[in-house]
This record gives sequence, structure tokens and C-alpha cells, in this order.
Amino acid sequence: MGGVGGNEYKGPGLPATFHRLFPHWLICVRRGGFAMLPLIEKEVVDRHRWAEKEEILDIFALTQSVPGSVGVNTAVFIGGRLHGIPGAIAALLGVVTPSVLIILIIAHFFSQFQSNPYVSKAFAGIRGAIIGLIAAAGLRIARSSIFDRFGLMVAVIAFVLSVFGVLPVVWLMISGGAAGYLYYTRKAKGGQA
Repeated sequence: MGGVGGNEYKGPGLPATFHRLFPHWLICVRRGGFAMLPLIEKEVVDRHRWAEKEEILDIFALTQSVPGSVGVNTAVFIGGRLHGIPGAIAALLGVVTPSVLIILIIAHFFSQFQSNPYVSKAFAGIRGAIIGLIAAAGLRIARSSIFDRFGLMVAVIAFVLSVFGVLPVVWLMISGGAAGYLYYTRKAKGGQA
């Protein structure tokens, strides 16, 4: 599957070249955290065709289940799949470099601007925009992932449990996967589900 030893990913679309991985992830980090998901999906699925639409949801689920940022983990996963360890490193550097540079610049000037009312108002607006981007990503994923009442029920339960911090994300994913396996296996065998 991966590109270990110089082999390129032979999946849908044109094979990625190593030199395109770093700038690609630089483009994707214009947004942060979950707000990156729509842009990552657009770049990886629609523009470069490095993964299929159905596959990117599985990649997001997998990369969210391990420690770290979903954007960084997705970059490393896609880069590694396309070009092995060098691809994973290039994608990682592409994601992390802009953030580190921006943080260094902000840290240098932050003490001068932290009490500025215009800066405070701008940050309040940015926070609102981020909430909208995360909601849009969630809606887009829900549209392509929830097929029936059972899927909707699992999504609502996971949402509530996550909001109130009842279960860690990894346990919600494991529980959802187990419930889906049991439900759809039983349904496929003709049982009442």
C-alpha cells in the first residue's frame, strides 16, 4: 500500500510526486484543527485524487483515534502512503512549519498587542468563524456517513457523550464500531434489528 522503497501509491488519480507533498500540506494548514478537514478533503480527494471520497472519512477516523492533531496525523498518513517514510516526513514538515513560524512571529509581537481592543475583537470573530468551519466539516461528514436511523442514533449518542466528557474519543470510536458491527451483522443475517 505505502510508498516504502520509492514505490508510489497506485490509487485513484495521478500519482503524487514527493516534491508536491510539502507544498500541499503548507496549503492545507491555512486553517487549524478540525477546521482543516474540509480543505484537506478538497485537496486530497478532489484536487489531487490521492484518496477516494469514502476513504477520506476512514482516514479522518483513523487519524483522530491516535494522539496528535487530526491535520498532522492525516498529513503523515497520506504522505507515508504515497512515499513511505520520506513522504511522511515531508508532509509533517509541510504541516508543522507554517504553524511554528506563525507562532514565533505572534510570540514576538504578542505582548505589544494583547491589550489592543481591535485585536481582541478580531480574535472573537476568528473564534466564531472557526466554530462555523468545524460545524460545516461535521455536517459534510455526517451527510456521507449516516445512512439510517441506527447511524443517526450512534452519532447523537457519541456527540452527547463527547460533549459532556463521559467517554474519551477513542472509547466512543471503539464502542461505535462494535455497535455498528453487531447491528449490521445481525441485520444482514435477517434478524430483527
